[in-house]
Amino acid sequence: MAAQLSNKQVGWVKAAIFVLGLLPFARLVWGTASGAFTDPLAAITQGSGEWALYFLCITLAVTPLRHFTGWNWVVRLRRMLGLFTFFYALVHFIAFLWFDHFFDVGEMLRDVVKRPFILVGFIAFVLLIPLAATSTNGMIKRLGGKRWQWLHRLIYLIAPLAILHFWWMKAGKNDFAQPILFGIIVAVLLGLRVVWSRTKARAAARA
Repeated sequence: MAAQLSNKQVGWVKAAIFVLGLLPFARLVWGTASGAFTDPLAAITQGSGEWALYFLCITLAVTPLRHFTGWNWVVRLRRMLGLFTFFYALVHFIAFLWFDHFFDVGEMLRDVVKRPFILVGFIAFVLLIPLAATSTNGMIKRLGGKRWQWLHRLIYLIAPLAILHFWWMKAGKNDFAQPILFGIIVAVLLGLRVVWSRTKARAAARA
């Protein structure tokens, strides 16, 4: 029988994830404030970007984990994990807007257009905004379940864009190890969804 958790146990898991999810941010703040980083801009930009990708992969892994283990309760963690993805993407964007361009939106937009890897990352971030904004129960009811699900399928576009952004950025340094790893993980997680969706459609057609 698949292991299930009570509401109280799931609450404790959520609390633990919340604390652990904030630790990378606390490290970035502490490292910047204490002068531990020799290059705070690079540390914040790189750290926040990588953690956005980590949480993106973890969020995408929830459905396969449920599928293979039968742990239905893990679905209740997905919203928080997705919001952490957006949170670190937001920190990544703020670092770019603040430390790189000192809130000069015009200069930022010119840089976005001029450098393709920034443009791709910017598009991915913009597409994340409606997902984060509609993550509440109230918004789900307001949109309706089907429309909400269709909107949140944007993640299937956001994930490849995020990987492309990371790949393109690392290509300038001829460093492909991490982008390849992230790319494989995302490809597997999205590929499983495609396989399951087609299998379900074929079963429905036969029925």
